[in-house]
Amino acid sequence: MQWVDSVDFGLLGRPLSQDGTFVWLLRRNCSISPRQLLLFFVSLTLVSLFVALLCWAGGAKLVPPFTLVELLAFGVALLVYARHAGDRERVAISAHALVVEWECGGRFERAEFNPRWARIVLHDNGLVAISESGRQAFVGRYTRPERREALARDLRRAVLAA
Repeated sequence: MQWVDSVDFGLLGRPLSQDGTFVWLLRRNCSISPRQLLLFFVSLTLVSLFVALLCWAGGAKLVPPFTLVELLAFGVALLVYARHAGDRERVAISAHALVVEWECGGRFERAEFNPRWARIVLHDNGLVAISESGRQAFVGRYTRPERREALARDLRRAVLAA
C-alpha cells in the first residue's frame, strides 16, 4: 500500500492506495490494547487480593468478599471495553466498486455499491450516508463530528477520481 498524492483529499489526509483503489481505515481511538488491558487487570487483581488477604488475616473478614465483587465488576467493564477496542470502518473506492465494511463488537458487516450510482451525503444523524438503489450504509462513527463533512467531500472526490 502507498499513500495517494495525485488527488487533494483535504483535511483527513490521504487515503491508502492499493492497485488503483482508495482505502480509508477509520478506527476507534483506544489508548490501550486488549493485551495491555489484560496485563493491567491481572496485576491489579493480584495486588487487590494480596491486600484483601492481609485484611482478612488482620480480622476484617468482609474485605475479601467485597474485593471479589469489585474485581468482578471491574473485569466485566474491561471486557466490554476490550470487545469494542477493535471496532473499525473501512471504505474502499475503485472504478468498479465502492465497498463499506464495518466491525462492531466482533460483528462484521459489508455493503457494496456501484460507484457511478452511489450518493454520498452528510445524513441528518450526523454520519456520512452512502446510498444506491434503496440500500444505505453509514460511516464516520469514529471520526470527529466536525470532520465528517470533509470525509463526505473526500469520498465524493475519490469516486470521481477512480
